Amino acid sequence: MRSHLLNGLTAERYRRSVTEGVERVAAKLATTDRPFTGVTVDALAPRIDAIDLDRPLGDTTAVLDELEDVYLRDAVYFHHPRYLAHLNCPVVIPAVLGEAVLSAVNSSLDTWDQSAGGTLIERRLIEWTAARAGLGPAADGVFTSGGSQSNLQALLLAREEAKCDDLAKLRVFASDVSHFSVKKSAKLLGLGQDAVVTVPVDHDKRMQTVALAHELERCKQDGLVPMAVVATAGTTDFGSIDPLPEIAGLCAQYGVWMHVDAAYGCGLLASVKHRHRIDGIERADSVTVDYHKSFFQPVSSSAVLVRDAATLRHATYHAEYLNPRRMVQERIPNQVDKSLQTTRRFDALKLWLTLRTMGADGIGQLFDEVCDLARQGWRLLAADPRYDVVVEPSLSTLVFRYIPAAVTDPAEIDRANLYARKALFASGDAVVAGTKVAGRHYLKFTLLNPETTTADITAVLDLIAGHAEQYLGESLDRAS
Repeated sequence: MRSHLLNGLTAERYRRSVTEGVERVAAKLATTDRPFTGVTVDALAPRIDAIDLDRPLGDTTAVLDELEDVYLRDAVYFHHPRYLAHLNCPVVIPAVLGEAVLSAVNSSLDTWDQSAGGTLIERRLIEWTAARAGLGPAADGVFTSGGSQSNLQALLLAREEAKCDDLAKLRVFASDVSHFSVKKSAKLLGLGQDAVVTVPVDHDKRMQTVALAHELERCKQDGLVPMAVVATAGTTDFGSIDPLPEIAGLCAQYGVWMHVDAAYGCGLLASVKHRHRIDGIERADSVTVDYHKSFFQPVSSSAVLVRDAATLRHATYHAEYLNPRRMVQERIPNQVDKSLQTTRRFDALKLWLTLRTMGADGIGQLFDEVCDLARQGWRLLAADPRYDVVVEPSLSTLVFRYIPAAVTDPAEIDRANLYARKALFASGDAVVAGTKVAGRHYLKFTLLNPETTTADITAVLDLIAGHAEQYLGESLDRAS
């Protein structure tokens, strides 16, 4: 069994095995003609359940053949231009190369004696991102597993900085279209059921600052403690960007921690054309960035940034077997001193190789393309009498609803839209997402693939309309 360990003696076997795997994936990418096969749970689960994990195949080729049957053939492929559903991006080749390198070397980014250069590369990328955000010379941060963890850590720091022993008095303010991880984080941090105050949004799905000011003032009047305001730079449902300068002014006025959840909108930090859309982010106390969304990186690749490096001390614990206090005095850089995680992948390497190969402008141009595509898609939807589109896009998301001319019952229209989404997914021709707006079912395009064209958008809209019309026709037949 030692022949399967990766070391100097097995380097050639490693090379052959990885090459064979890469060739399988490359062939699949080259021949995939739709984002999904339409396989059902009932069809796929028995194939996986039938595999006896206690009887290994022993041969890489046989294992890859089996993997083709249970995974590769039926995977949902984000690189396909008609995958238009969630915040999943196609990935750039330098980042995939980084994934191969970091997995093989297997550095753990908790302490210097497990990562050395990896520690410095991660720190340099944090400095670079914080500088792009304009957070100032005292800024710092750390890579995380994703936006939810970044938001959790940011709110942990805000809770500690609030210096309030009565957690029941603490309040967090977020818009009613903010990410669910805000409420989840409040629960994990031991705050009360009413800790998250929902602030209404305007027509463009941006936080209403007048309402925020009212809620902050009411909080003070009620003897409560405003702990943090979470401004969103790219909401999951709409891609909307809260008015960051105005929110920053209110946070300064009331002495409240300002966190910007830019998990989606962080791509604007590299944008050549649209960087101004997140002006005001430089005034945040903390920022969430998800490189695995709008920087075209493989999952996972995220970070939490802070304006004041000293606030990261709230995540610091010292263990004699890992990061004893003397290491601080010896100026040994241990990333675990900043992180909620201990063992942690060298995900920063993917972004490092991407920047060193493509440059920030290269990433920004890709994100600009999908933002521009969304604007074109919005014009198509606004001009199409079959559809109602909710808001003009700030980033690359379009939320819309099929509206049949002959049907006036909103519930029946809901059912037609739900059916169309499910039927489209089952066909495998395209994948779209869904959400609710004012209690009604809507469909959603999240455009993160620069290879997607307006022709793709038009074709998918026609497919959706076709499925919806089929449902309505069958519904009329059943009624008669």
